[in-house]
Amino acid sequence: MFEYLGTVLVDIDPGFDVLRYLTVRTLGGTVTGLLISILLGPAIIKSLKSIQFQQHVRVDGPESHYKKSGTPTMGGLLILSSLVISTLLWADLSNRYIWVVLFVTVFFALIGFLDDFLKIKNRSSDGLSSKQKLLLQMLVSFITMYYLFYSAEVIAEKSFIVPFFKDLIIPMSAFVFISTGMFVLVGSSNAVNLTDGLDGLAILPSVLIAGALGLIAYSMGNQIIADYLYLPHLKLSGELIVFCGALIGSGIGFLWYNTYPAQIFMGDVGSLTLGAILGILAVILRHELVFAIMAGVFVIETLSVAIQVISYKTRGKRVFLMAPIHHHYELKGWPEPKIIVRFWIVTLVLILIALATLKLR
Repeated sequence: MFEYLGTVLVDIDPGFDVLRYLTVRTLGGTVTGLLISILLGPAIIKSLKSIQFQQHVRVDGPESHYKKSGTPTMGGLLILSSLVISTLLWADLSNRYIWVVLFVTVFFALIGFLDDFLKIKNRSSDGLSSKQKLLLQMLVSFITMYYLFYSAEVIAEKSFIVPFFKDLIIPMSAFVFISTGMFVLVGSSNAVNLTDGLDGLAILPSVLIAGALGLIAYSMGNQIIADYLYLPHLKLSGELIVFCGALIGSGIGFLWYNTYPAQIFMGDVGSLTLGAILGILAVILRHELVFAIMAGVFVIETLSVAIQVISYKTRGKRVFLMAPIHHHYELKGWPEPKIIVRFWIVTLVLILIALATLKLR
């Protein structure tokens, strides 16, 4: 909205042209998202408590988590409402990438909402079945990837970019592009969902990764920076930094209430959607491998579950005391805040390594 206002009002006063600057609108989106989430937080927490939208802790989880039962859940609604409002206010709504990420945000949020609602209705930690959830995620992902492939205007939008190599861009067929994109979206969505088991564990890494992807988006949207870093120039990608800024502000605002000991949990409506958002950003920017490095904590959490299940079914033995791996460290006696902060640190280091690959070409 403000970008459009800047275009209209610039004829009245050239000073209004500032509303069209990416940097100004990114800052505006970040601050708006932060303020909305901070200000709405207490009201949403109170409302969720009053309608008894509360967390039901899994019975086979760590005993230390039993005290968290009854904490309001579905706090992802706070993140996503702040994010969507901020994006609609500050982003250029004529940019098709903005509508793609909003589409993914809304429909993955609906999947997560349905999952959370069923858990609350059934008063258990079981919502949608794994098959139901996967089917819905794949459907939304297929529609998204199909659109991205057939709406691509330049070959780089549907090619595979290999890190560490200059100008190594491999064109992809529709089948490969759509199937790999679906894997990234669904995998990322579920990986963040698995990680969201401790207070603040999932939200800050998501915010940090969003910031890094925003920098990549801005770089690829700027011809000079893209040429300097040997990145393909995607003229529409720069606008995604406004969306990323809104996500950063909304996420930090939510962390204010989600930090240990949490006053609210994001629920599947938050974790499934955040993972999908990060995945679609990586896919649009064609930096799936770089994203995998950034999201190393999410990858490790997912692998720990896979390893645990495979080991138990094939050998009858567990590799970890409990999976995902953050529970393993809990049972080893690590305090919850120590696990959380150390995972944050690991994420920050991995992001710096991933961003370094942009220059090592």
